[in-house]
Amino acid sequence: MNRLVCLAAVALLLLVACGGGDPVSEADAPITIGAIFDLTGATSDVGTLYAEAIRDYYDRLNELGGIAGREVDLLWNDYGYDVAKAEQLYSEYVQAGAVMFMGWGTGDTEALRGRIAADRIPFVSASFSHVLGDPSEAPFNFLVGTTYSDQLFILLDYLIEEAEASGGEMPNVALMHHPSPFGLSPWRQGGEDYAKERGIEMSPHEMARGNTDFSATLTRIAESGANTVVFQNTSGPVSIAVKNARDLGLDLRFACLNYCSNEVLLDLAGDAAEGVLASIIYSPPGEGIDGLNEAAEYLASKGGSIDEEGLLYGQGWAVASLVTEAIERAAAAGEVTGDSIFAAFETFDGWDTGGVTAPVTFTSTDHRGVKGMRIFEIREGKFQPVTEMRMASTLGAAE
Repeated sequence: MNRLVCLAAVALLLLVACGGGDPVSEADAPITIGAIFDLTGATSDVGTLYAEAIRDYYDRLNELGGIAGREVDLLWNDYGYDVAKAEQLYSEYVQAGAVMFMGWGTGDTEALRGRIAADRIPFVSASFSHVLGDPSEAPFNFLVGTTYSDQLFILLDYLIEEAEASGGEMPNVALMHHPSPFGLSPWRQGGEDYAKERGIEMSPHEMARGNTDFSATLTRIAESGANTVVFQNTSGPVSIAVKNARDLGLDLRFACLNYCSNEVLLDLAGDAAEGVLASIIYSPPGEGIDGLNEAAEYLASKGGSIDEEGLLYGQGWAVASLVTEAIERAAAAGEVTGDSIFAAFETFDGWDTGGVTAPVTFTSTDHRGVKGMRIFEIREGKFQPVTEMRMASTLGAAE
């Protein structure tokens, strides 16, 4: 190759690396996806399994030939639940040519949404903050899960129905939450107003980071007249709280939104988790869900088991599968760029995840792709369904 050809090739590579919106013109060039995971930070108890699934998914996909014959280059790192670190890694991966990004937390995803839109990089996060699904607020963000707000609305409706059916007390709810935008998301983004609309008393109570005993908070909650605690936190802190409540002999009903509705809670809390209601937006293994078959086969080939990895692993696999579907649609349409992937996402109309989630639909005015969840109860150390799929689209406050 002569010097001029070499320089032209280098210039082409530099052009590709300058931004997510530029097309990758070489048919066999890797497709670059950026990703950040929480492996060591405040939500690593649930973040680790999710991250493992995404990395496994793309390892397997590359073994099978990638997307349209092109390898996927997954650039990833642990950001330790640190917003500044997330912003740094985002910049690095966009400069490296990422045309798609997979994020994690609410605080970092909300902080990045303006840059994401300016860079025109489609962004799928593990945060289900309601505002992130509004294209007028976060144009290039797509939610592949029922929002925290919709989860709370559905759960509050169920608690009311349960009380009415049994003739018991109406729910008086304490929202025990993570000390972060993630923790306050369902309260600030509709929860407070929805509770008032339904005639429910509800108040927020922060769960301080690193706390190893929530007895004082739980005692205050019980003395306030609350009869129900809804957790918006991850499984580690929640396991401590339900153990504290058992030791104190408190007569409280406990319910989790999605990030404490998983096997990690069962492992950490043991018998103290009995009776906890769980908001399930990704189906757990063991139900014969077709959408988890590929994950199960991959793990079995490596000597593992989907039942051992659990719901969070299935969530990560399902999210990676949907992202890949969008990129494949973009490739089939002619090119893989941030803009073409964005357009591909908005073609999803009732996309079937094989039973892992409710059907996925994105439109130009609504990027909240999943609107439903089921409610389970922990009985004899297992998640047992107590409702069929409930859709949030009927809830006026959710819109």
